[in-house]
Amino acid sequence: MPPRALWKGSISFGLVTLPIDLVSATEAREALAFNLLHRKDKSRIIEKRFCKKEDVEVPWKDIVKGYQYAKDQYVVLTDEDFEKVRVPATQTFEIRKFVPAADVEDLYFNYPYYVAPQGRSAVKGYALLRDALRATGKLAIGTIVLRQREHLAALEPAGDALVLTTMRFAHEIRQPKDLGLPASGKGWSESEMKLARQLVDTLSGEWDPADYRDTYSEALRRVIEAKVKGKEPTAPELPARARVTDLMEALKRSLKERPRQHVASRKPTRARRHRAA
Repeated sequence: MPPRALWKGSISFGLVTLPIDLVSATEAREALAFNLLHRKDKSRIIEKRFCKKEDVEVPWKDIVKGYQYAKDQYVVLTDEDFEKVRVPATQTFEIRKFVPAADVEDLYFNYPYYVAPQGRSAVKGYALLRDALRATGKLAIGTIVLRQREHLAALEPAGDALVLTTMRFAHEIRQPKDLGLPASGKGWSESEMKLARQLVDTLSGEWDPADYRDTYSEALRRVIEAKVKGKEPTAPELPARARVTDLMEALKRSLKERPRQHVASRKPTRARRHRAA
């Protein structure tokens, strides 16, 4: 069964309109869920919704959404009110600009969705847009409304799919001016840079996501399984980190202790890759 579409609408650029579905590109298969328990008898803790004024429990049918416009002053918004908030991005991801992928920093990107063509009539335009973005190395930038919020978003190819990734607006990005960062191109010597590049070269290789796994969840599962069996789990010894305070010495030792890896010839890659949120 194909995954459920989270949003149905269209992509538009120029006079071209493509009906599409959005499907989440990630799933939390490895997540471990925990419940809150009473320490005394291990019974579940249940969260209840109480009215602050009347001190009574309130059922879901009597709960509404309110916006606080002044201290302790609220205006209630109904589903009908939200339906009245209609902007073009509610129904359409309108491409406003095509920009070089390398020009957009990763910190702007948030959550990825697969884009699927909606019906046979959209297939040709979908393939054309996907392959045009790949050939030009561009991202398609526009806005879209998801979960009652407008998002900046980027569209780009990933294999045979188009992927739409929600983005943060510029005003949501905290500037790093107060972090005391060193200036680019300064603070190191040429000999240190030479060794650093050699170390980068020894650790270089092709990207294969299957090389990585969630080792913390695996270790946590082992602890849970031991406690279920009535055993007391033990913490494994972690390897001691070498304490080298001299940068040149640390670089030299790193190169000496790590055998040089064969670096395969690199295929052209996109300027950035999607990450799960």
